[in-house]
Amino acid sequence: MNEYAAADKFAFDGTVTDVSLYGNGHINDTYAVTCDFDCGGRLRYILQRLNANVFPDRAGLMRNMIRVTDFLREAVIRDGGDPERECLNLIPTRDGGRYYTSPEGEVWRATQFIENTDAYLVADDDEMFRDAGRAFGKFIARLSDFDADTLFEVIPGFHNTVGRYAAFEKALAEDKCSRAATAAAETAFVLARREGCSVLTDALQKGEIPVRVTHNDTKLNNVLIDVDTKRAVCVIDLDTVMPGTMLYDFGDGVRAGCSTAKEDEKDLDKVDFDMGLFRAFAGGFLCGMEGSVTERERALMPAAARLMTFECGMRFLTDYLSGDTYFKTAYPEHNLVRARTQFKLVERMEALADEMAAAVAEA
Repeated sequence: MNEYAAADKFAFDGTVTDVSLYGNGHINDTYAVTCDFDCGGRLRYILQRLNANVFPDRAGLMRNMIRVTDFLREAVIRDGGDPERECLNLIPTRDGGRYYTSPEGEVWRATQFIENTDAYLVADDDEMFRDAGRAFGKFIARLSDFDADTLFEVIPGFHNTVGRYAAFEKALAEDKCSRAATAAAETAFVLARREGCSVLTDALQKGEIPVRVTHNDTKLNNVLIDVDTKRAVCVIDLDTVMPGTMLYDFGDGVRAGCSTAKEDEKDLDKVDFDMGLFRAFAGGFLCGMEGSVTERERALMPAAARLMTFECGMRFLTDYLSGDTYFKTAYPEHNLVRARTQFKLVERMEALADEMAAAVAEA
């Protein structure tokens, strides 16, 4: 089914006049739908076709999204916010459904287009990053009364670092593409840190930290920023909303936003950990959590940043050893280069561990 045929299935206001590719996402197919009115004026919507390879159970994913967005809408209204801008709202289909499944099995959904906002790949300054942290923290806080255990696990074990380590060991042992010899230093880096992989999973299993509804993809560009005020408006991309710990979201936000270089920077001398950005994100995140963070969670925040960065690097290395079957690559060593940048960040965070702990204590 093409995008125009899919757009016709939704109860958009006005007449659909254009459907165009939108954004820079790498998973789903995303389109901006323009609708014009006979009396003048127009509205825009976001239309997405969900990736069947990444999300085999898209019905389960959509059940999560429906329940979470409905809950968030009520929370925004209760807080006196604007539910048309501060949370995603699913546009119904013409027959009253919350999403559309084509005869071919494609799953499509539509949400409002939040105008005068943009998704930034890199923060303009520390304050923008602080506010993004606040938005992610508030997202978790607003869902604090939602029973996380009732959510479908879209990608089982997504942030289970112990499981990710087991997958790495398997890929290393099989060495299907005879690449292990070219990644000896990176392999040694991972093997030396095996014991630290279970920090968060152990804390969850022992009940030391609470299970919460978490976003699980807290990159800066998953927060829409007002183009005028530069303030965070809405957390988007809810595909991986699942049960977890807020430490996953904090750690991954730090990993994605506190590096001084691109994720695939070949010159490791350019890769460093920005403590100013870390302080900003930690302060914003804790502010957004509105005092609901436990002392144990706070104590684990620096470790979570290191662990989520280590896990990401390990996933890149695993994919490199396996023949690049998950992440898109532009050249044969692309995933190995990505792994090296993450491991450089881990080394810098290890060296800055005391300073990171002090920053969290002061936030």
